[in-house]
Amino acid sequence: MIDLQRIAANSLATDPYNWAFIDRLFAPADAAALVQTYPRDHFKTVKGYDGEKGYEYEARSLISMGADVASYAQTLSPAWRALAGALMSPGYRKAMSELTGVELESLPIEVNIFHYGRSAWLGPHVDLEDKLVTHVFYFNETWDESDGGCLAILRGGDMAETVKIIPPVIGNSAVLVRSTNSWHAVTRVRDDCRISRRSMAVTFYRPGSFSTMWREGDNTPLHDYTGEHSAIGRRLRSLFSHKRHKRHRRHKKELAGE
Repeated sequence: MIDLQRIAANSLATDPYNWAFIDRLFAPADAAALVQTYPRDHFKTVKGYDGEKGYEYEARSLISMGADVASYAQTLSPAWRALAGALMSPGYRKAMSELTGVELESLPIEVNIFHYGRSAWLGPHVDLEDKLVTHVFYFNETWDESDGGCLAILRGGDMAETVKIIPPVIGNSAVLVRSTNSWHAVTRVRDDCRISRRSMAVTFYRPGSFSTMWREGDNTPLHDYTGEHSAIGRRLRSLFSHKRHKRHRRHKKELAGE
């Protein structure tokens, strides 16, 4: 499912810290299947300010911390079950270890899927010390950078210090090696954006770490993500809206005696 050679053959950039941009990770047929069946179930809304960064987005577990099976696998498409399996494989860990120079083969991982809907964002921050390496994948078929929702590699804790912008297009990915200056952010999605920004974060943790996304005792209700829909769904909503508008105008005319 994942072209591991694209990972192993890559190398880390060192400006402004150790990170890598890797694209073309999926064969065309696999990429299309992952885009078309991107999950919408078992999400929770995450928003707030933790003293360093502000944030708002929707999150779903794909692989729980240290697990060896996919979360809610019965609702995943065959393509997404195959991707989860690839992420848990020794081959993926080995390729990531070779790329980063960090021994990742025995570390616990956690994988989460995200929808960033209209106005969603993630402010400038450095990951927690327990997060040694993060690999972020993207799943939008197309994307306009002016719509926001892009990963920003930063030289410091201000968006004005942006070094690189990565759009969330299928096949694109970014690897971040955590350090004291590994600043990054997600630019705010425009209020009128027609589709959510779709991503998946694979995080390699120090042994003994606990999930900060799914804390023990977290009973937040889960829901289906319904923020944006397919092109067909958008056309149907537009049609219904047009019909409602026509009925409203006709009713106004009737009241006016026209």
